[in-house]
Order: sequence, then structure tokens, then C-alpha cells
Amino acid sequence: MISNFKGKTAVLTGAGSGFGLECARIAANLGMNVVMVDVQQDALDKASNEISATAATNGGQVLSFRLDISKVDEVEAMANKVFQTLGAPHFVFNNAGVGAGGLIWETSAKDWDWVLGVNLMGVVHGVRLFTPMMLDAAKKDPTYQGHIVNTASMAGLLNAPNMGVYNVSKHAVVSLTETLYQDLRLVTDQISASVLCPFFVPTGISQSHRNKPSSMHESNGKPTKSQLIGQAMSDKAVSSGKISAAEVAQKVFDAIAADQFYIYSHPKALASVQTRMEDVVMLRNPTDPFAGKPEIGASLKAALRT
Repeated sequence: MISNFKGKTAVLTGAGSGFGLECARIAANLGMNVVMVDVQQDALDKASNEISATAATNGGQVLSFRLDISKVDEVEAMANKVFQTLGAPHFVFNNAGVGAGGLIWETSAKDWDWVLGVNLMGVVHGVRLFTPMMLDAAKKDPTYQGHIVNTASMAGLLNAPNMGVYNVSKHAVVSLTETLYQDLRLVTDQISASVLCPFFVPTGISQSHRNKPSSMHESNGKPTKSQLIGQAMSDKAVSSGKISAAEVAQKVFDAIAADQFYIYSHPKALASVQTRMEDVVMLRNPTDPFAGKPEIGASLKAALRT
């Protein structure tokens, strides 16, 4: 159980928008030191200016880093700078992520590298680099408490069609974080972990292509029909979300305080997770994901088969 956040240090990737920015706002208001990491310079500058002003009034400080979390050398340099400046962080939010859709065989090798590089390896780098620092701090100080939050998705617990590469990346994050939780339990009682599995929440995730490396735009060619359909469906679903990123960020801090592992933005979506688990244990073929809304499934099939 963690109740005192003031004066502690939080590292947040994807801090220029969405969940990352909202968590940074909460951290700054709690008087924490906030390390903001993002790949988009203009968004990072705007966000860090805001958070710096808030942190200053509450006794905290802000560091900001523009980097690509899929690049291990860039993340290592950031982690070393954080340690030199603020010491071992108490909280790490491996939050940055990108979205991509389309029929799974139409995803190019470069897109696989990009999505897995950010969504999975970005989390791996954060865990690999910061956990040893946190464990060392815990050994030296019996009052030290730490927590790592990795952002996955409900797509890490389900397998909706036409978004395979994203599903794969988020399932990997869920697995990684469940294992991290168990591994930490073996070696310490002072550090824990949580996995955030949001459903459709209005953030910039559906516009991830804005930060896709320019070399990929040049070599990937035009999007396929399934990718265009996937993009349109994602835009509509994300933009129509009723739960805000700020509400989800508060759920994250509440979960940290309570040492709650699974964090959901939309608990009602767990009915679909239960159906999937029943498919697994009962040896059923995967249930039609559109069984509850057959008109959506029919529309998607018609569009892809035209």
C-alpha cells in the first residue's frame, strides 16, 4: 500500500498526450518529480511547460526527454540521466504506444518492427533499465516503495479481427507484466507492478501514424483496404469513448495506492474476456466477437469482400 507520493519521482513515457499527460498532471499536483518522455517534440514541449508550472508550485521538478522508446541506446541515456539527477525513480509508467490495424497477413515487416518496437520493446526497455535501480534503492532503504505500471489494452486480453499486430503487442505486454509482478514477489516486498488495460478512450492512439518514421511511409506503399477500414473503425471507436483519459489516470493512481494489479477503464468489457477464457478451457472455437452486434460484423465482412 502506497499513500505518500510527495517528493517521489515518476518516469512517464508517452507523456505528451493521453494517459501519460494525465498521469503527469496528477503526479505534479501531488508534489512529485516528473520525468516526461515522448517522441513528439511539440507535444512534449507544450506538456512539459504546463507540468513544470504545476510541479514548481508543489515542490517538484520536471525533466523532459524527446526520444524513441524503441531505441535502446536512447532509453539507456535517459535512464542514466534520470538516475544521476534524481536517483532511482519510485514509479515508472511504461505508457507510450502506437496503434495499427488491417488483416494480419497484410501487415508489412516494417510495421511489425514499428508496433512491436514501441508497444513491446519500449516496455521491455523501461522494465529492464529501471527495475534494477529500484531494487537497489529498496535494499538500501527499508522505507522505499516503488511501483511499475505498464500500459497494455483490452486488446491484450481479447483478439478482435483486423487488428492483429496491435493485439499481439498488447498480449505480450500483459504477459510481461504478469511475469514482472510474480518475479518482483520473489525478491522484494517493496516494489510491485500493475497492468493498465483500457478499452476505447479518447486519446491520440488512433492517430499514431503521425509519429511513424518517415522511412516507413516511403517504403510501405499505400495502405490496403483492410488497413483503411481498420483506421476508420479505430477513429470512430476512440473518438466516441465516454471515459476520459483523466478518469483512467486517476484509476491508475488509485490502483498504485491499493497495490491492485489489473486496471480497467471499462469493467463491462470483461464479459468478452470471460467468453474468451471459456472458449479456451472448453475447447471451443473462438466466439464471434460481433455476436452482440451482428450488424457491425456483417458490415465489416461486406466491406472486405467487396
